[in-house]
Amino acid sequence: MEIIEYPSRDDWNKITERPHLNTLALHEKVRNILNEIRENGDCAIRSYTEQFQGVRLSELEVQENEFAEAEKLLDKELKEAILTAKKNIAKFHASQAITPQKIETTEGVTCWQKAVGIERVGLYIPGGTAPLFSTVLMLAVPARIAGCREIIMCSPCNANGNIHPAILFAARTAGVDRVFKLGGVQAIGAMAYGTKSVPKVYKIFGPGNQYVTAAKQIVSLKDVAIDMPAGPSEVEVIADSSSFPEFVASDFLSQAEHGADSQSILLTTEKSVIENVKQEIERQLEQLPRKDLAKKSLEHSRLVLLNDWDEVIDLTNEYAPEHLIIQSSNYQELSER
Repeated sequence: MEIIEYPSRDDWNKITERPHLNTLALHEKVRNILNEIRENGDCAIRSYTEQFQGVRLSELEVQENEFAEAEKLLDKELKEAILTAKKNIAKFHASQAITPQKIETTEGVTCWQKAVGIERVGLYIPGGTAPLFSTVLMLAVPARIAGCREIIMCSPCNANGNIHPAILFAARTAGVDRVFKLGGVQAIGAMAYGTKSVPKVYKIFGPGNQYVTAAKQIVSLKDVAIDMPAGPSEVEVIADSSSFPEFVASDFLSQAEHGADSQSILLTTEKSVIENVKQEIERQLEQLPRKDLAKKSLEHSRLVLLNDWDEVIDLTNEYAPEHLIIQSSNYQELSER
């Protein structure tokens, strides 16, 4: 981690600089894989799954007995947590439903909006280095509320041909219709083009590594819509002395452990906050199962001490982080700016 104290505005571009990924080299490789999947379907998918996931699958789709077994493998506490999260996510997104309101713009002319769910959507859930079952809920629950008729999901399996049980339980809980044991480029290709086993979808959602991102960008040119070409995960935390250092450190590390190319930044106007958070980050880091990845991420993460709140706001707006967490007594004032 780099600690930066009272930087001049001329140096802010160095603070907001993100880790660079050279995607040009991998785009050709990804394009070749996608072309083979388009031409050879399931055969190509099985071949690449064996090559990249280390398993030869006879059945690509998760079967009912596998869902049942996954539920048995999870402890009660985790299942209750997933159910609680699903309820909260559903409550939030249900409040965003559009109620059609008819407006007579001119005598005899009535106009209104009608929101229609995408008929079949594809969700990509990473599971290679960590089972992101929270992503299942964050994607599938609003898809179901939006009225999508069919939800297809792909997630990589392990060498035994099994998807992490928490991912399967979350999928069943959130209302996913069909789940396939596919990861990486082959999953994106399968959903974009459709194969004998995997149906073609109309829009693909979900995060992934640089290969998944490249695949989504390529297929979005003419084959299928995507949510966005997500980059490495990042977070900025704004904090003052009213915050809890352990909470700030947890938020800081929550993105750092996503991968070596993730980035975390802390902005504050109080030196004691940096000192306390730094100590807490170092303490929590040693307890993380993914601490090796987090340590690499911390190499381009920063703790920044600024002169006043105006600088905090200006630097935040210049950085425009993917995730912004405000843990300060004046959070309402800051959030409006």
